[in-house]
Amino acid sequence: MTINDLRGVLKGRVLLADDDGFEQAATAWNLTVRQPVAAVAEAADADDVAALVRYARRAGMTVTAQPSGHGASGDVEGLILLRTGLLNEVEVRAEERVVRVGAGVKWGQVLAAAGPLGLTGLSGSALGVSVTGYTLGGGVGWFSRKYGFGSDSVRAIDIVDADGEPGRVTAESDPELFWALRGGGGDFAVVTALELELYPMPVLYGGRVIWPEHRTREVYDAFLEITAEAPRELSVWINRLQPPGASPMVTLDLAYLGEAAQGEDLLARIDKIEGAISDSRGVVPVADLGDITAEPTDPAPSIARAELLTGLDADAVELLLAKPVEPLINVQIRHLGGALAEPGGGAGASGAVAEPYLLGLLGLGLPHAADATRAKQAEVVADLETYISGRKPYTMLSPGDTAAKSFSGSALARLREIKRARDPHNVFRANYPVLG
Repeated sequence: MTINDLRGVLKGRVLLADDDGFEQAATAWNLTVRQPVAAVAEAADADDVAALVRYARRAGMTVTAQPSGHGASGDVEGLILLRTGLLNEVEVRAEERVVRVGAGVKWGQVLAAAGPLGLTGLSGSALGVSVTGYTLGGGVGWFSRKYGFGSDSVRAIDIVDADGEPGRVTAESDPELFWALRGGGGDFAVVTALELELYPMPVLYGGRVIWPEHRTREVYDAFLEITAEAPRELSVWINRLQPPGASPMVTLDLAYLGEAAQGEDLLARIDKIEGAISDSRGVVPVADLGDITAEPTDPAPSIARAELLTGLDADAVELLLAKPVEPLINVQIRHLGGALAEPGGGAGASGAVAEPYLLGLLGLGLPHAADATRAKQAEVVADLETYISGRKPYTMLSPGDTAAKSFSGSALARLREIKRARDPHNVFRANYPVLG
């Protein structure tokens, strides 16, 4: 059996290294990440996924599934890259407050369908990210302080197991696998569909406020005051931005699950800061949630690094503001806490995040800038060493990290035991394998 035999197995398209279009099909969303895979298989449906897994099992090969490639690590040499973008069905069952999504569905599709019904899923800030990839890695977004990890909203999972057999996993049918798939990174089966709980969203108030760089200290002071007493319905992120070719600036990104008047009261501290360049605060339709941060929607070369912070006091702020952002594009702090720190009894593998803040560092991954970007990220992390816990959410891992950074020792041991039991031949490989 050779890799060429794969063409006769699937209804969907199969591309090998010598085929036209292979490089494009194998490309990750982050153009800095290279994916030296042996083949790209585009599943036409769930039956194609099962056929591919059976082929891989017989051929002694490994499959890595990527709907869009947002979380790609590049650790895929010689693997079969499974694209699930054609599994794109969305079914909202409003009376049950549940949405069923195929493995290729993106968050924008879900919010567009659920929003007019007064419902939302637990998406992140970028609506072009796949629901499945985001959720299997836990998923930290705008509504996590209120409802926890996106993975904890999962109610059922359609899978193909390591023998190529389709199945449906719930808390009742297979509690161990159900736990592992919700935040463990997808190293245990290929997911073909998810059923997720939806949440009431009568009104969402939010937006972005931008100031010139000389207001940075005032904006940080306001950020600390607001987050010190913020209700779980309110999420606030602060950014020191240095767009290429533009003047540096500071922004607050805001989302409040509640009436506009209440949101305005909670954020009144912001109005004391003069000189705003722009202020987009207002009622935000759920389908437009991605407009708050307006993150890029097209693939681009970037290098990101994230770290959890054990606190953010005046000394930490001094360290954050002591040096320019360049050559980075963004130094971001997200306020966490709330339900992330107190998961319910039915939580998945993501567990709890005790750290109250998340540091994000983003820079260009272009050849002339990559080394400077990584050096600056390392410098910021070194400056904040006493505040950095060393852990990070799975969906915030980046090339060079390992899954061990995301889990407690007991959780990692449990995940590894499940991996060995359910996939002893390593038919599946997640972006960050639990056995890596």
